[in-house]
Amino acid sequence: MDLLIREVRLEDAAAIVRILNPIIEAGVYTVMDTPLTVEFERQYIAHFPRRGVFHVAELQPEPRIVGCQSLEPLASYTHAFDHVGVMGTYVDLAECRRGIGRRLFAATAAAARRQGYEKIFTYVRADNLASLAFYLKLGFRLVGTAQRQARLHGQYIDEIFIEKFLTD
Repeated sequence: MDLLIREVRLEDAAAIVRILNPIIEAGVYTVMDTPLTVEFERQYIAHFPRRGVFHVAELQPEPRIVGCQSLEPLASYTHAFDHVGVMGTYVDLAECRRGIGRRLFAATAAAARRQGYEKIFTYVRADNLASLAFYLKLGFRLVGTAQRQARLHGQYIDEIFIEKFLTD
């Protein structure tokens, strides 16, 4: 698979929404529960934090975006967390388990180090074992479980907190 990992652009909003909405609608991979609009995603990209890292995976030679990964500062109200970023990874459901997430992570981790991040933190639905396995293979470690962290369609969902130090 010929894959280009690059920084997100405003014109990628529609392709990202085409990836995210089926994931949201499936109701089993993410705690996001409301489909996104292209305009919402365009605004998200336009106002993405300066210190953030946002990559897309573009299948070549078509080109077609098949995944995205974002890393944002954990908090903006204090500098105490400037070394910690929060990550989200999304791959087109038809393209899972083809190494796209791994390639995105390699690029994101390198960019995060250049931006001064030392640690990546993320949350995974406790029932999303494939996502948890993905992150654990990348070297993330379990921090703990937040019980009844989200409530979707009247059901509580636990979330697993995981982290990876970039300085190891």
